[in-house]
Amino acid sequence: MTEESATSFGSMAGIYDRVRPGPAPAAVDWLVPPDCAVAVDLAAGTGLFTRALEGRAEQVVAVEPDDRMRRVLAARSPGVPVLDGRAEDIPLPDARADAVLVSHAWHWFDLERAVKEIARVLADDGTLGVLWTSRDRGKEWVAGLDVIGSPDEPRTKDQAMERLSRQHAVAMPDGAAFGAAETASFGFERIMTVDDALDWLATASQVITADLADRAAGLARAREALKGRAFLAGGTEQVSMPMRSWCWRARRLPRLQLSGGRALICRSRGPGRWRRESHLHVEASAGQKPGSEGGAMGGCD
Repeated sequence: MTEESATSFGSMAGIYDRVRPGPAPAAVDWLVPPDCAVAVDLAAGTGLFTRALEGRAEQVVAVEPDDRMRRVLAARSPGVPVLDGRAEDIPLPDARADAVLVSHAWHWFDLERAVKEIARVLADDGTLGVLWTSRDRGKEWVAGLDVIGSPDEPRTKDQAMERLSRQHAVAMPDGAAFGAAETASFGFERIMTVDDALDWLATASQVITADLADRAAGLARAREALKGRAFLAGGTEQVSMPMRSWCWRARRLPRLQLSGGRALICRSRGPGRWRRESHLHVEASAGQKPGSEGGAMGGCD
């Protein structure tokens, strides 16, 4: 990922905050550990996920490197500390957080440095959670809304899902201080105007940085596709967009303490529910609890 792409969102901070989706509430509940005292929203952007965290932790701290995004975040969440920092250099002391949560930003990180830094900031047994919320490209017409590309070769559902699986992969560097991972996904619907849907599509980094002619042509194709799915409500054209929040979480392994020349494992604050050799995936729709009927179990990658 280029620095230009990673920082491109700041040029559209206001629109980004207005049209980008928030996560499914069930996804936030799944990611935030019980009795969470301090939750850190890392690479917080304009605070879409920060606002979803408020009320689920005693204190929410936002960390964001782009000053344009921080200004919007601070204005929208005046009670939240907003810090200038990045995943590779988090301006918090050791073992400060019960949860470090990352929404839509994991793929921008230098993982070797970022994972060590996140482990430093997390308390023992603290949760690292990673989240993406976007259109559910499991439907052909939604997959075709990826706007930059050849009009003669529209993206198929299989192509879109393969790209998503790459983007939503969370790979831990060797020796990372985290236990086994769990994953889940949560589906929901988002009602929005056709114009807002187009503004949302235009906030993708590959669209922001695209050639002007390609961007205009891609958005024109997307408009036609959206209008074909639109319905009238209140005098405006609206669409019901299938959405999904994809989630990943793992717990920080306890630190080693030296006592009388022996290495001892620190006592866990909570029950050791996750085994290193296990990997659980649950898929649910809105209002459905992970693991209830309709969920899907997946194996290790």
